[in-house]
Amino acid sequence: MEKKSFYITTPIYYVNDIPHIGHAYTTIACDVMSRYMRMKGCDVRFLTGTDEHGQKVQAAAEAKGMTPQELVDKIHVNFRELWKVLNISNDDFIRTTEDRHIRAVQAMFKKLMDQGDIYKGNYEGWYCVPCETYVPESGMGSNRTCPDCGRPLITMKEESYFFRASKYVPQLIAHYEKNLQGVMPRIRYNEIMSFLRGEVRDQSVSRTTLKWGIPIPGDEKHVVYVWFDALINYATAVGYLDSPEMFQKYWPAVRHMVGKDIIRFHCVIWPLMLLALGVNVPVSVIAHGWWTVDGEKMSKSKGNVVDPFKMAELYGADAFRYFLLREVPFGNDGDFSETALAGRINSDLANDLGNLLNRTLQMIVNYSDGVVPDGNIGGASGDPLDLELRASGESAVALVDQAMTTFSYDEALKQIWGFIARGNKYIDETMPWKLNKEGQTERLRSVLHTLYEVLRLSALLVAPYIPESAEKIWRQLGCAGTPLSERLDDFRWGGGAGTRVDKAEVLFPRIDLEQWKKDRAPQAKEEQQVVEHEAEIDIGGFRAVEMRVAQVVRVEEIPRSKKLYKLEVDLGYERRTICSGIKNFFKPEELEGRRIVMVTNLKPTKLCGVESNGMILAASAGEGESERVALIVPDAEIPLGSRVH
Repeated sequence: MEKKSFYITTPIYYVNDIPHIGHAYTTIACDVMSRYMRMKGCDVRFLTGTDEHGQKVQAAAEAKGMTPQELVDKIHVNFRELWKVLNISNDDFIRTTEDRHIRAVQAMFKKLMDQGDIYKGNYEGWYCVPCETYVPESGMGSNRTCPDCGRPLITMKEESYFFRASKYVPQLIAHYEKNLQGVMPRIRYNEIMSFLRGEVRDQSVSRTTLKWGIPIPGDEKHVVYVWFDALINYATAVGYLDSPEMFQKYWPAVRHMVGKDIIRFHCVIWPLMLLALGVNVPVSVIAHGWWTVDGEKMSKSKGNVVDPFKMAELYGADAFRYFLLREVPFGNDGDFSETALAGRINSDLANDLGNLLNRTLQMIVNYSDGVVPDGNIGGASGDPLDLELRASGESAVALVDQAMTTFSYDEALKQIWGFIARGNKYIDETMPWKLNKEGQTERLRSVLHTLYEVLRLSALLVAPYIPESAEKIWRQLGCAGTPLSERLDDFRWGGGAGTRVDKAEVLFPRIDLEQWKKDRAPQAKEEQQVVEHEAEIDIGGFRAVEMRVAQVVRVEEIPRSKKLYKLEVDLGYERRTICSGIKNFFKPEELEGRRIVMVTNLKPTKLCGVESNGMILAASAGEGESERVALIVPDAEIPLGSRVH
């Protein structure tokens, strides 16, 4: 029987910077999925790599007195080394400066030119140098800034080749309407569909203002635009040009994982290119959120950029991997905290998994001479507790599989740890030490065999996430091979009898949090952020601000504003119109009907021609594109108009 193909990719990482937590997060997530799908019996292909062309690389090389090729040859190694440290199991690592990629890009470009889907024209517009992209006026940030990185835009005019993207938009819309998992999670799907139903212009796909890029066949004063070039890597690596058989095998099963900031390139431009080429679009593009650090946006100036090399060195690669995928639902923004990481190590890894392993192995050594006994742990005649634990394991396998089909890593880990917790509870319920003391030999044999099976299944389930630790568990259990070489669907409860276990080894030493805090104190003091407070007021000043509970009745867009909504709110005793700068954070349907807290005695003011008579209260964190906003709302039903004190 032929194996089912599964092809997963990270974005290729731009070589203008050192690897950070965002790069690690995406790559670990892809690694876990690829390992899991291999254990499900799939023929997996896992790709990562580096994006090495473009204006930023050319400028950085010139500043260092190097050629661009010398620079990228040096910097790309950082990514290769990090993937070794984090135990990443990629099958291929592609660089956009490789000959196989350059030839594939030129072949695609020429095919699109020959069929009339790429044409020459002139382009003038607002350009972001760091992002290497033109930004339409409708998509600009305030003061003509880039909506992605927040930096100022410059005007550029140049001769350019254009890809006839608009021609294929109806076809892509129809595809997404039939394939709701084409873009995940759903909030990103809605964003992409809204964009596609707006105005998608033909895309500029060449540059004449730089030389560090792939020359266009027959017109070498132009180089291929870095994004057009970069996206093609996914097809290059599975033989688009050089191995049609390989391409046919893997491409229909391709999934791309990306950060939410680059979904338009992957969910709009890339699929439109593929449709023009007569190639199927990706099965799914999965977009994850961004990471802040202790509630703050990462930045070099703040010195709070998380170094994945350092985290792996301090806490171990497995603990770091586990934390990133357990801490937040995949797709949401997450906040990285070393305190939270240390807490997860102690509670989940040391207390739950580590204790279950150590207690079980020690009891098998003490009560069964280190050999797993053959006990009655299955069938209708088994003890109800044993049967319940077996059913819990079977349920965990099914629920983990269900979660992984939607890339819900945190949900899968919750199910696994729920099963591990049930194993620890089973020890307390059965009390093997008491069974041994009372001479209940048959029951003791069944209990020890059951616990061994809990560990054997747990090792398989955690293997994609914490592969090194899973192998240690497997070895201590006396199992042959490795857990990652096993097929999950082949697991059968009750197969471990007669196996000699090894001596228990502590997988995750507990962190002494008091000592840990003392050790971190000098560093934490350096990193401590200075918070500037407003001038002090007395209680009278506070009482002068009148705040009341209201309900949003209707939300309207203000044509002249990119940030403001016009809201009609009900205070119970009257209705008011207020303007609120929350357009970038909420859709109208997310606001209508919600109860809020508002300032009611703010002096009226006109904003974009609309008189605003009040102000919504909200909390915000982060800056620029990573800013998050949460409304201040009552946590229980309370009459409209109630005073907030």
